Amino acid sequence: MVTAFITHPVCLKHAMGLGHPECPERLEAIKRQLDTAGIFPALQQHDAPPAEREQLLRVHTENHVRRIESSAPQHGLVSLDPDTSMNPYTLEAAFRAVGAVILATDLVMQGAVANAFCSIRPPGHHATRDQAMGFCFFNNVAVGAAHAVSRHGLSRVAIVDFDVHHGNGTEDIFRDDARVMLCSTFQHPFYPYSGAAGSSDHIINVPLVAGSNGEIFRQAVTRYWLPALDAFRPEIIYISAGFDAHREDYLAGLNLDETDYVWVTEQIKTVADEHAQGRIISVLEGGYELAALGRSAAAHIQVLCRS
Repeated sequence: MVTAFITHPVCLKHAMGLGHPECPERLEAIKRQLDTAGIFPALQQHDAPPAEREQLLRVHTENHVRRIESSAPQHGLVSLDPDTSMNPYTLEAAFRAVGAVILATDLVMQGAVANAFCSIRPPGHHATRDQAMGFCFFNNVAVGAAHAVSRHGLSRVAIVDFDVHHGNGTEDIFRDDARVMLCSTFQHPFYPYSGAAGSSDHIINVPLVAGSNGEIFRQAVTRYWLPALDAFRPEIIYISAGFDAHREDYLAGLNLDETDYVWVTEQIKTVADEHAQGRIISVLEGGYELAALGRSAAAHIQVLCRS
C-alpha cells in the first residue's frame, strides 16, 4: 500500500498576476523538496481528471458554477474579487483540482492506495456554496467529502484544517450537515474574519492569536480536535493542508514549523488507523513562502508514506 500523489500540469498554468502569492511556483517547490528528500519516486503518481458538474453541484449552487464558467477569459485576467482572478487556464485547473480529490477518494475507498496527497491549485477552503473568494473558486475538499458520502455511502466524514486562515467556505457548506465534522485551527482575528463564534457538536473551531507557536497549536489539537474526532469515529479523514501557519510565511503571524506539521499528521494518522481503516486524503490549501512550503509539505507527505 502506497501514498498517491495527484496533480496536473494545468495547475501550473493558472496564474493571477505578477507577484501574486498564490503562484505556480508553489507546486514546483513541493515537487523539488520531494525529489531532494528522495520521497517522490515512492509515491504513486496520478494526473487529476476534471471533476463532473454533478459532483460540484453537491456542494455549490448551479448559479455559482455557471458564474465561474462564464467568467473564464479567453486571454488576460478577470478579477472575481481583489485577491482572486482567472486566466485562460484557471477554469480547467479548478475543475482538475476538484477532480484530484474525487480521484483520491475513489482510490482510497477502493483500497488501491493507503492515502493520498493532492498537490493542486487553485486552493478551495474559502469557496462557499455560492461565492469564490480568497484565491479559491470551488471547494475542493468539500466536494471530496460530499463524494465520500454520496458515492461511497459514508455517514461520518471528518475534515481537519490547519491552514492559518479559517476555512469559512467549508464551514458554510457543512454547517447543517452532521455527517461531516470540521476541526479547524486558524489565526484570529485575521482573514476571512470568521469562525471564532461558530462551533457546534460537529464544527470544532479553535482560533489562535497572532504569535501562537507550536506548543499552543499542539495543546489546541490535543484538547479540542482529538477528543471530538475519537467521539465522532470518522470513516475517512480529509486534511485541508495549508502550510501558511509556518513562522517563515510572510502572509500571516503564527509560528509553526515542520516538526509541528509532522506531529499533527501523526495524530491524524493515529485517529485514521483506529477509526477509518487508515483512510486519509490530504489536499493542499495555503503556504506562500516557497522554501518553508516545500519543507513542510514534504515532511507531511513523508509521514503519510510511513507504514
